[in-house]
Amino acid sequence: MKQLVTTEWLEKNIDQVKVLDATWCLPNSNRNAEEEFNLHHIKNSIFFDIDKNSDQNTSLPHMLPSIQKWEEIVSNLGLKNSDHIIIYDNSNVYSSCRVWYSFIYFGHDTNLVSVLDGDFKKWLKEKRPTSKEVAKISRTNYIAKEDKSIVINKKQVEDNIIRKKFQLIDARSKQRFLGLQPEPRQGLRSGHVQGSKNLPFQLLLNDDRTFKKRNELINIFNKNEIDNDKDIAFTCGSGVTACILGLANSIISGKKPTIYDGSWSEYGLEKK
Repeated sequence: MKQLVTTEWLEKNIDQVKVLDATWCLPNSNRNAEEEFNLHHIKNSIFFDIDKNSDQNTSLPHMLPSIQKWEEIVSNLGLKNSDHIIIYDNSNVYSSCRVWYSFIYFGHDTNLVSVLDGDFKKWLKEKRPTSKEVAKISRTNYIAKEDKSIVINKKQVEDNIIRKKFQLIDARSKQRFLGLQPEPRQGLRSGHVQGSKNLPFQLLLNDDRTFKKRNELINIFNKNEIDNDKDIAFTCGSGVTACILGLANSIISGKKPTIYDGSWSEYGLEKK
């Protein structure tokens, strides 16, 4: 698996790959990701809207769409099954990892989908070229194949509290996990799934937003009592930052990550 590429690598190979800007901002951030994209982005990149390109038939945020819908979305972006897709973002939650996971879930070759290590902030800091031009897109006929083994639902999470078949690791901050800080989304109670463990996603990243090295990631997982010999699934507020943990675990194990798609947006809903 080629989970990450460097800014240097991307600049050298920019014309041989397809680049997606997956910037997504929390509802209370007062930012518009698409407007920011239109001001400047990495050359040739295409804006990927996590909210629009998700299941529109649920009230839960950015859930995985149907396979037919995904094929339509990706075909309309002009992407082929053979493309090496590089994903970056300019948000506070490293949303590029969510799109990386989505492509893996829908069967894209794991060696042909990567996240830009350090993201747009590192790219800008290094004064690498940006553009205002919007890439011309020619529609393709993308074929997807779902891997349903790497997503779990609420019933599986509830059953696991008793059966303990897998470890559930929560990427939210310690304050939110412990219920000491309110959730950013309305209508959600505070707290966490019984028996789950907390690993705030920020612990896996360096100050320049690059991922820590594999041996450092292994140490962090061990320190937080996560057993890489047992099955692991990841959760968070709405299925975005869980994928940061998923990518880090993929660097450690070489395995595809398993994500609780509904995450706390589903599990933490206030009972009516």
